[in-house]
Amino acid sequence: MSAPNARSVLARLRHGKPLPTSDLQWLAQGLADGSISDAQAGAFAMGICVRGLDEESRVALTLAMRDSGDVLRWDLGGPVLDKHSTGGVGDCVSLVLAPALAACGAYVPMISGRGLGHTGGTLDKMEAIPGVATQLEEEHFRAVVAQAGCAIVGASADIAPADKRFYAVRDVTSTVDSLDLITASILSKKLAGGLDGLVLDVKVGSGAFMKDMDAARSLARSLVDTANAAGCKTTAVISDMNQPLASSLGNALEVAEVMQVLTGQSRGPLVEISAALGGVLLANAGLAEDVQAGADAVSEALHSGQAAERFGKMIAAMGGPIHFVDNWSRFLPEATVIREVTAPKAGYVTEIDGEALGMAVVALGGGRVVESDAIDPSVGLGQVVRLGTKVTRGQPLAVVHAARPDAAERAIAAVRAAIWIAPEPPAEPPDLVKERVG
Repeated sequence: MSAPNARSVLARLRHGKPLPTSDLQWLAQGLADGSISDAQAGAFAMGICVRGLDEESRVALTLAMRDSGDVLRWDLGGPVLDKHSTGGVGDCVSLVLAPALAACGAYVPMISGRGLGHTGGTLDKMEAIPGVATQLEEEHFRAVVAQAGCAIVGASADIAPADKRFYAVRDVTSTVDSLDLITASILSKKLAGGLDGLVLDVKVGSGAFMKDMDAARSLARSLVDTANAAGCKTTAVISDMNQPLASSLGNALEVAEVMQVLTGQSRGPLVEISAALGGVLLANAGLAEDVQAGADAVSEALHSGQAAERFGKMIAAMGGPIHFVDNWSRFLPEATVIREVTAPKAGYVTEIDGEALGMAVVALGGGRVVESDAIDPSVGLGQVVRLGTKVTRGQPLAVVHAARPDAAERAIAAVRAAIWIAPEPPAEPPDLVKERVG
């Protein structure tokens, strides 16, 4: 068989013929080293969108993209575990779960991303803490994981470089929403972390990229099947995102809510979903007898303060304040303009457009319209009302944290438009954890 080349591989893809592993390895290497042009990469992406890949080819593409750069290897005293969320609003679970897992005997080298569209980015939240650096040299990264049991960092340029190039091409060729390409993109980076186990939090609802259960199930099944076939024990949890997960949206505001959970001042949805995800990971890794025992262990790590201790070690090791856990409120930046969003009428909160709330935070400067935009970590929305809440006219629905009065007024209008109030109460809010896949 002749060596792969762009013309022959594209022709095979165009005619719906299976792509052998050697073709996909050649594609990933060409993306990484630049020997494939942007035009050819765009054609590959469009061809995969139109024709799709069979399961074997999807696994091969994922592994080829993983192997286009460094793949970490670990020699630690426990299993190496991680979590990935498909994105939502008020989703600061990573900052709660990583130290909780570390307190339960796992090691968590969490390679995370920045904000995308209406969803917040884990790295942006971490960098709201003064001094914290999320782009670490590998030696430093390894030292933080060994010392604290967890580290939340950005991917180096040597982790899955094929994906970085391919994603940029997909972004400008309207080929982002391919199930095959989404799967390969997410997993190539995660599997390059050298994991023993992975849990996927697949969000569904108004604040998620996946708006309905069928789409969420399809993505969950694709991710789980591909990761397990690639040799990483993986389960997905489908969770509700029809309202913000935390009551705050915005980087410093979400960190404040995380600290309230870690220091025992708050419970609720963040604890529930962290326990559900962590329970799966600990059971799969043999650190808990079953999922419920694992969930109980995560809850206890949060309640006892052990997770907070791990979080404090991680923050200090990454350049943040040494005593952050003890005095977190004085370290986080605060917005200069704070305004309440009041209810225009009495009734019950029956619907929340999470995506609209997320975009309101972006408009305040808490997210990015283009990659080069600077983020203001202090802005966002606080004390967002929950579904089913009975409100009176003039009662606060949320609190806007802004840099300027005009920005605050625009955000107030956006929040009012995103929250529906009706005379009758809604049906019971949906369960936070809907189902497990795998």
